[in-house]
Amino acid sequence: MRKASVSPNPDLPQLDADAFRVPRLQELLPTARATHAPRILLLYGSLRERSYSRLLTEEAARLLRAMGADPRIYDPRGLPLPDGEPEDHPKVQELRDLAQWAEGMVWTSPERHGAMTGIMKAQIDWIPLAVGSVRPTQGKTLAVMEVSGGSQSFNAVNQLRVLGRWMRMITIPNQSSVAKAFLEFDDAGRMKPSPYYERVVDVMEELVKFTLLTRDCADHLVDRYSERRESAEALSKRVNLRSIRACSPYFWRREGLPRRANQGA
Repeated sequence: MRKASVSPNPDLPQLDADAFRVPRLQELLPTARATHAPRILLLYGSLRERSYSRLLTEEAARLLRAMGADPRIYDPRGLPLPDGEPEDHPKVQELRDLAQWAEGMVWTSPERHGAMTGIMKAQIDWIPLAVGSVRPTQGKTLAVMEVSGGSQSFNAVNQLRVLGRWMRMITIPNQSSVAKAFLEFDDAGRMKPSPYYERVVDVMEELVKFTLLTRDCADHLVDRYSERRESAEALSKRVNLRSIRACSPYFWRREGLPRRANQGA
């Protein structure tokens, strides 16, 4: 089996020298930069006919378009519950294709019972951490917003931030929470001028800036020492697998290797 290479630093004997990297500024400043409009996917968490999270999302999309981005809104109607249908369900595939296409996202949820809605969570749950070797969300930017029917709250945006971290996204510092949302939109569904609207402008502006700043070096930003070691060890195991004659069931479960036919359950 693979052995950790000797660390070049005597103060850090735990380090694997082959996997260790020193962060360098030039790797964060790519010489070639993308010139296309930033691709932004917007998700919202309500199916109501007059959904304030949808209206806020549509307002955000207008702002993003004015800022030179390419926004696309996903309609959650018809999306099955997670694991309720096969992964080749058309609405699931549409969502996953958009997640891979996007360079940044906006998640907007109503606050219901002090939390994001199940509709919002279902969309995020259908986006996997990895599809083969492709991670649909890792290294992409994220802005979070919420609407509520009562006084201002931050429960939903705080939960969305936790999910953004779990999905390995770069969640921008700014956020929007629109209180008493029924007062903030006119009969045509447009957001009225207010400090809440100005905050939405701020959030979208910040999202576009962070997306432009990070999209060309996202792979480097999320390149991790632990995963480089894990990948190297996985390769070594595949190379040396044929030399393994007998192992305990615990070993096979721990290492995630295929179980042999003659092993017990």
